[in-house]
Amino acid sequence: MNDFDIDTLRITLHLLAACVWVGGQIVLAALVPVLREIGDDAPRKAANRFGRVAWPFFALAVITGVWNLLEIDVGDRSTAYHVTLAVKLLVVAAAGTASAVHSLTPSPAIRGITGAVGLFGSLAALVFGVMLVWG
Repeated sequence: MNDFDIDTLRITLHLLAACVWVGGQIVLAALVPVLREIGDDAPRKAANRFGRVAWPFFALAVITGVWNLLEIDVGDRSTAYHVTLAVKLLVVAAAGTASAVHSLTPSPAIRGITGAVGLFGSLAALVFGVMLVWG
């Protein structure tokens, strides 16, 4: 058995943050139809409450992601690694931006588009993160 160390903490926090951010989006999306049955305002209230939890975990994911990069010698990595990292950073930025617009806009059409972009960008970031670890 390995000892619990700072690397274990760092990676655990990063995975936890990704779980809350991505998993929460999936769960909330699945709940929207039921929330609409409860009341017209229920989805908005649930989304606001989710945001209070999700945004700090998004920040934690970014912080621990930077910490992860500081713990490796990125210069020794392959070109494929650098390309994957660049794409991951772009989809993280797109997901965060789309999610912020989603939470701020009054337009249902824009909320729909940015919600989808935020979720798919978050899922893509998750996949690219796995590729960085095992690629």
